[in-house]
Amino acid sequence: MTSTTIDGFDYRRIVGDGGVDLNVAVGGSGDPIVLLHGFPQTHLMWRHVARTLAERHLVVVPDLRGYGASDKPTETGPDTYSKRTMARDIVNIMREIGTQPATRFALIGHDRGALVGVRAALDHPEKISHLGILDVLPTMDTWEVLHGVDAAVAWHLYLMAQPKGLPERMIQAVAEDFFGSFLDAWDPSGTTFPPEVRQHYLDSSVRAVPSIVADYRATAGIDLDMDRADRAAGTQLAMPVAVISQDWGAQLGFDAPALWRRWAPAATYRPIDAGHFMAEEKPDEIATFIEELVRRTPR
Repeated sequence: MTSTTIDGFDYRRIVGDGGVDLNVAVGGSGDPIVLLHGFPQTHLMWRHVARTLAERHLVVVPDLRGYGASDKPTETGPDTYSKRTMARDIVNIMREIGTQPATRFALIGHDRGALVGVRAALDHPEKISHLGILDVLPTMDTWEVLHGVDAAVAWHLYLMAQPKGLPERMIQAVAEDFFGSFLDAWDPSGTTFPPEVRQHYLDSSVRAVPSIVADYRATAGIDLDMDRADRAAGTQLAMPVAVISQDWGAQLGFDAPALWRRWAPAATYRPIDAGHFMAEEKPDEIATFIEELVRRTPR
């Protein structure tokens, strides 16, 4: 049976922003790398990549607030699940683990985790040495490019952006089918993760409907406002930034590298012949992508 923990990693409970208790896997030693998961997954999506990176690095792999075995605070306001709040969670984790105040760490995120990573890099540039982004667009650009019939590929974004109450009730009524549809559609071969891992993702998501919806709702509200404010102020990412994704931008008629370079002019971009769950489908290629990024000299 496949474990739902990362072999060789220690597990800790670490307090994030506002007293939220976070589940964090820690392994290896060396220059620190933080790996943030996407939807509808948990930290376990990094199990292969994390073990490879831990041969040379201190690797920290949390469940984001609202996901997995981390606390799922009740949504008390728009900031409860904002990416700014989640970014502070990550900074708190690294402070607790023992990195010195001046120590910087590389931050790699997939999907939702990448959005947290971008906000952390914008808000805490003194902490983030390198930023890696897997298969997502910047928050404000997502809403600008996905419209009309093209928005059909991201229908869940629009559902979960609705006011509190309706999307939670709709999803909870069919939660297993809802989350299972993404796990199956984004893994059409059915071979990216074993049945036990799929079930772990499904069970974790079914238990977290309100917090997952709150995360997505923030992306259509307070997170969008923050991005617009940074864009208006001309804020950009100066640390080395690398993006890897499917070539779905070409399919939908937008230039993903150009969108990211509005935020990080020196960002590198690499397409990958893989599905959305690329860290599990092609872990060696993703580990190489991360190693190449962290070898770049930070500004």
